[in-house]
Order: sequence, then structure tokens, then C-alpha cells
Amino acid sequence: MKLSTRGRYGLKAMFDLALNYGEGPISLTSIAERQAVSVNYLEQLISPLRKANLVKSVRGAQGGYMLAVEPQLITVGAILTTLEGPLAPTDCVVIDDADEICDHSRYCVTKVIYEKIYESITSVVNSINLQHMVDDYRLNQKSMIIESICECK
Repeated sequence: MKLSTRGRYGLKAMFDLALNYGEGPISLTSIAERQAVSVNYLEQLISPLRKANLVKSVRGAQGGYMLAVEPQLITVGAILTTLEGPLAPTDCVVIDDADEICDHSRYCVTKVIYEKIYESITSVVNSINLQHMVDDYRLNQKSMIIESICECK
């Protein structure tokens, strides 16, 4: 499975909002600068995230976007499925009437494998939330600082 730029950039934007959680609304321009994503593209991504109640907008001069709930309540899976749709390797795994997709779905040997792949992917992305990402980022930043201090001595 390969994520599109939609999923990757949307996750980066949501991470940025989580990193700045509690600091008020964040403009798309500032997210775009920090995450190296175009503002126009972010505008396209923010709409489905808003409709899914993952972000909320604040109007006005000091307006922008912020997470709708705390970072630990938003999973990577919720973000990716909002932007990408189901993360299944094939359509027959997620469509109720798989017979419409393939005449062989009832006795397909590979469908079992695709279902296991889908279950594994879903399990992983639903076990990671934005707070985990923020914590990992901050831990990595501390490690980089410590390494640079040690190299200077």
C-alpha cells in the first residue's frame, strides 16, 4: 500500500496542529511554511478534516485552524481514512458485496491474505495517535541536542 500526497501532507498538517495544540488557532500559511506544503493544497485537505470533526476553524484576524479534540484522541487511522478512504490493498476486502468486484471472491485464495494485510495496517494506524507523534518528535529533538553537545566537547 502506498499513501498519496493527500494522506502524507494531511498527516503532516495534523501533526503541526498537534505540536502547537493549546496555542490557539494556527494559520494555514504558517503550517505550509513549517511543513513545506503549499497553502492551496492544505486548503483542499482541511475541508474533509473539518467535516470529520478532526479540526475546527476560527474566523477573524487571529483565526486559523486547531484540533477539534486533544491530540491523544485523534488516531493516524482516522486522519488517513478521512483523506484516503479505506486503507485496504484491494476493494474486495472492504466492499460488502465483493461479488460485484470479482466473480471469484467467495473462493479466492489471495483474499484471505489481503484481509490480513488490511487488518494489520488498520491495527497499526489506529494504535498511533497525534500525541504519540508529538512525543516521538520531542524525544528525537532532545536526542539531537544532546548529540550535538557531546560532539562539541
